[in-house]
Amino acid sequence: MRCKNALRTSLAAALVIGAWATVGLTSGPASAAAADRASASSPSSLTEEAPASAGLLLAMRRDLGLTEGRARARLAAEKTARAVQGKARRAAGPSYAGAWFDPATNRLTVAVTDARASDAVRASGASVRLVRHTARQLDAAKERIDGLTAPDGVSGWHVDPKANRVVVDVVASAVSDNDVRAFVDRARATGPVVVRRTPEAPRTFAAGTVGGDPYYTGNVRCSIGFSVYGGFVTAGHCGQAGAAVSGWDRSAIGNFQGSSFPGDDYAWVGVGNGWWTVPVVLGWGTVSDQLVRGSAEAPVGASVCRSGSTSHWHCGNVLATNETVNYSQGAVYQMTKTSVCAEPGDSGGSFISGDQAQGVTSGGWGNCTSGGETWHQPVNEILNRYGLTLHTA
Repeated sequence: MRCKNALRTSLAAALVIGAWATVGLTSGPASAAAADRASASSPSSLTEEAPASAGLLLAMRRDLGLTEGRARARLAAEKTARAVQGKARRAAGPSYAGAWFDPATNRLTVAVTDARASDAVRASGASVRLVRHTARQLDAAKERIDGLTAPDGVSGWHVDPKANRVVVDVVASAVSDNDVRAFVDRARATGPVVVRRTPEAPRTFAAGTVGGDPYYTGNVRCSIGFSVYGGFVTAGHCGQAGAAVSGWDRSAIGNFQGSSFPGDDYAWVGVGNGWWTVPVVLGWGTVSDQLVRGSAEAPVGASVCRSGSTSHWHCGNVLATNETVNYSQGAVYQMTKTSVCAEPGDSGGSFISGDQAQGVTSGGWGNCTSGGETWHQPVNEILNRYGLTLHTA
């Protein structure tokens, strides 16, 4: 159940009823109280809130097993890693083979194929690992696999810079399936490939209509991702272009202005009818509502948290980037895989690392009782596709 007292007393929760409240405020007394305060408050007051709240640190302790001190140190190190990775990639030049954040050392590691690039990469602030295959070679192998038709037992594939291989994930129960084995053989012919087993097949996290939840289109409930000027971004499987969108109270918000699924899983909704946007991700009373200050991409290994209308606030790690996910509806490309759990109704919701927007929830396997993995569609791709500007604090 939602923490209604926390929502009643949260200034940020009160303000986001205009648009971001559709990420999670329910109907009833808590929402009504928030709406009353929203009409009398200005969204600009949200800029005073610190992103590394006590609640965020508590969530990282719960989901990542970190003490408060280690959580603070990790957030600071990840901020540094986000700043370093671009410089390190340029320093590596054509020998660049990928990068990842190492929680054990709180440093970014960059793989290179030419030892002569090591000193320049270290000078940028990253650790170095010498490997065999460049990122260009691994990406090319993955693109060749993208051209294959995957059977249902193959859940996805991505470049793993730490392993210096393309990883093909196969559902454990389908390992011996003839179609799966044939696909794996074709994938291995494209380049350096390793096969790993996953417990379940991925699925999207949309849900049928239930009362008191954030936004609806038709009989589907989903979650808002991030505010942009003029609307918000969310998952493409939640609605087609032109579809009407209503909020938690069933009042009209606007319409899907663009949507793509499968192939991609992103969409954006134009906001009107008295609703407005603010640069906030709802904390659900678990953490303070989080301000969004940018969209710098977190490296593999970094911590990331997700907000959604069903399972609320959960954290985990970035496991892979540029992964192809094979849903039953078709493949979706350039996804980011995380160890964060999610459940039906969380689709479209926010993935955020520190105060940096990462992407919108697409799908996964498992749940927030037993655990699982979830993919998000990177937010920068959505912004670039539709020419949108992220609303930041």
